[in-house]
Amino acid sequence: MHQMKNYMEEIVLNTMDEILKDIKMCTCDRCRYDIAAKALNDLPPQYIVTRKGEIYSKINNLKTQFEVDVISAITKAAIIVKRNPNHNQEPFSK
Repeated sequence: MHQMKNYMEEIVLNTMDEILKDIKMCTCDRCRYDIAAKALNDLPPQYIVTRKGEIYSKINNLKTQFEVDVISAITKAAIIVKRNPNHNQEPFSK
């Protein structure tokens, strides 16, 4: 079975913990997801089509190519979220 995946999501989520260690800020789930969403919006999506199980090896092979851009996007997103955390706000109503 094939699946399509934006492997940039995996790279951001796997890189975020290392970067957030150096930034003194809230790391609750809401803040972490806000950081990831903001960083992903600033990065180009990188979709791959693969069979389930092969995705992680492809991600590891391609990770270094985008490392600098990913670190920069996560750091910028973390600074924005740190200045304007949403974790105490009510969720949006539709």
